[in-house]
Order: sequence, then C-alpha cells, then structure tokens
Amino acid sequence: MEKVKFVLASNSPRRRQLFGLSGWDFTVIAADVDETPFEDESPREYVIRLAQAKASAVQARAEVDAVIIGSDTTVVDGNEILGKPVDENDARRMLKQLRGRTHQVMTAIAVSQNGRMSTDISIIDVPMRNYSDDEVEAYIKTGDPMDKAGAYAIQHAEFQPVVRMEGCYAGVMGLPMCHVLRVLRTFELAPSADVPAACQSLLQYDCKVSPEILSGRGDLPGQ
Repeated sequence: MEKVKFVLASNSPRRRQLFGLSGWDFTVIAADVDETPFEDESPREYVIRLAQAKASAVQARAEVDAVIIGSDTTVVDGNEILGKPVDENDARRMLKQLRGRTHQVMTAIAVSQNGRMSTDISIIDVPMRNYSDDEVEAYIKTGDPMDKAGAYAIQHAEFQPVVRMEGCYAGVMGLPMCHVLRVLRTFELAPSADVPAACQSLLQYDCKVSPEILSGRGDLPGQ
C-alpha cells in the first residue's frame, strides 16, 4: 500500500509539534494568504475561510494525492476578531482588553486531498487572569506576543495568562488534534499513535473533552 503523504500548511513550530504527535511523516509548506476579514464576516466564517484558503493554496503546490492540513486560529472578544498585533502598542491594547475576562479562541481545520475538502472547528472559552501592567510590559519585551493571535501564548511559562482551562489546550495553541483526527476519519485515515494520550503528556494537561470530540457526539464547550 502506497504511503500517504501529509503536508502541514503552516510554519508554526507549535502546530508542527502537535501534528507530530500523530506518528505520521509529514512535510511543511507554509501558506501565504491574505488574512484581512471580509466586511460583515463572522469570526466563525472568517477562521474557517482562512483554514480553507491555506489548504487550497498549498494543495496547488503539493504532490498529487497529498493530504493537506490547513489551520487558522483567531482570538474573539465578543464579536471582535483579535489577530496578530501589528506592533507593541497593538499587543498592549489586546492584552489589557482581555485580562480578567473570558474570551473565545477559534481554530478551524481544513483537510484537502485531490480537490475534496472537509472542515471542523474548535471553539474554546478562555478565562484570563488579572495580570498587572508591569507583567504586560515584561511579556511584550520578550517579543512573544508579536506572532500570536490575541497577542498571547497560553503555554508561555513566565507570563501564564490563563486562569484555568476546561476545553482543548491544543486548540488554543493552534491545532486541536482530536478535531484533526475527526476530520481525517472522513478520509479513512487513522494515526498509529495514541494521540490524545500523547497530547496530554506533552502539554501536562488532563483533557476532559477529547472522548466527546472523538466520538462525534458533540463539540467543545462554547461551540
């Protein structure tokens, strides 16, 4: 049987690390797409469209029969899309806007092969702690916020912006692997590894939602 070729349409080291938990060999081809929201586009429509655009852009450059994994993550406060900050002032604004409140992180998955595409979306409620202005400034100086939607990384060891998590930690990082597996099942593809166990071990996180996601009975809290 010919080996399946997987391509991850992202340069993100976090997504590469998470997809690597599957045990599949894969290559990376970064997708360069315009991330400007359309007028009157909802956050859900926006993030799904970008995941699909990334998968489509890479499909055109990949080998025939390759399975393309496209993904996009955005932070949503109310109905406001918070993308990557344009500068330090923008990062400062986002971090102060989010602190002490709960927002949502949406990550869409688009899997494409030979013109066929399937999508899924993870939506997680994320409660932020009430960090200080000094903590914001120290975090900005690290440079970490500048390539992150919403100007933060949940896994940052020093800043630790989130109070607690009850949903998919990997989804907030940018690649909810149980959702990826759920989509890949529709292509009759299954990993050799125990991905939920590997994900929880890597992230040191006791995930309560993976069985429900993988069963197909429901979605994440907030979805």
